[in-house]
Amino acid sequence: MTQQQTGGDVRLTGISKTYGSFAAVQPLDLTVPQGSFFALLGASGCGKTTTLRMIAGLEEATTGTIALGGRDITDLPPYKRPVNTVFQSYALFPHLDITENIAFGLRRRGIKSVKKQVDDMLDLVQLGDFAKRKPHQLSGGQQQRVAVARALINHPQVLLLDEPLGALDLKLRRQMQLELKRIQTEVGITFIHVTHDQEEAMTMADTVAVMNAGRVEQLGDPADLYENPRTTFVANFLGTSNLIEGEVVSTGTDIVVAAGGGKLRLPTDRCQAPAVNGGRVLLGIRPEKISLAHRDEADAIAEGRNRVTGRIVDSSFIGVSTQYVVESPAGTSLQVYEQNVERRAGLTHGAEVVLHWNPAHTFGLDAAQDIDAGVETVEDAA
Repeated sequence: MTQQQTGGDVRLTGISKTYGSFAAVQPLDLTVPQGSFFALLGASGCGKTTTLRMIAGLEEATTGTIALGGRDITDLPPYKRPVNTVFQSYALFPHLDITENIAFGLRRRGIKSVKKQVDDMLDLVQLGDFAKRKPHQLSGGQQQRVAVARALINHPQVLLLDEPLGALDLKLRRQMQLELKRIQTEVGITFIHVTHDQEEAMTMADTVAVMNAGRVEQLGDPADLYENPRTTFVANFLGTSNLIEGEVVSTGTDIVVAAGGGKLRLPTDRCQAPAVNGGRVLLGIRPEKISLAHRDEADAIAEGRNRVTGRIVDSSFIGVSTQYVVESPAGTSLQVYEQNVERRAGLTHGAEVVLHWNPAHTFGLDAAQDIDAGVETVEDAA
């Protein structure tokens, strides 16, 4: 199936939403390129769903404009906008079979001959054998695909997805991530996807906008956001980061920082903070970039690697990797993820270890920020 309309970019200009004195979305400018899979990622209350609902016309923007393909749609009612929305609840009609659920939008517009279009959609979402079943006879993932088909049959220029996989269990959610990406690639229209799940956004989206407190904190492709976070919020919210505070002692091609009783280096071009001698910076290193060695193996560590000493205080075997927590003068609980290629004896609770990594994998952030911004707590996850 090919794209039915020349969609054009979705362009938000100065768009905001306030409820009384509360600003749900601060004025933001955002361009979603035509044909892209774009994710709005953030924790509950960050403004991502409100932004999506303003694009859909389900919320009225307080300020700003929304344009689609150069056409201002800010004041159009939802049914006149060339967009369709898929919600977490699916909202399928329980009394209609799958064929009639998918055909609903066409029938409402008075289109009589729907079989060919419905069959095409059933093929697209790989549910041809389920055409006569009712929604309750399908799994959650299958119901989700029906909801997507019902939205796509109207040939919207943009498909909006509001936490579409939130109700599915983990394994099914991962399957559906790949399925949605396949469908988007096949139909070629713009998908704008709201989620709080970092893995989901990174698996599916070409571009991710990380939202925090009604603002876009950082925008980019998933790999760039992960490798080069610009703020502590992005560093902590996208995966896990070890952030070590230190004092700059020299600058040049590399910045040398005194931290945890030793000296650590990072490339100058990977530092988001102004680096001046005597200034404070936060060094960031992802847990999977760190290697562990027993203290008595320290002499075998290659020259030029960053290293800090510590003691293992916790470890968790999770199949693909073992995750260690290390107490160190450089940080109270540094995390290290080691792939389970072979089980290593001696890396047990209380073991004295050296953490070491390639300085090129280190990034630097402004130490004036909250070091714990973006760290999810048990309350956040509930």
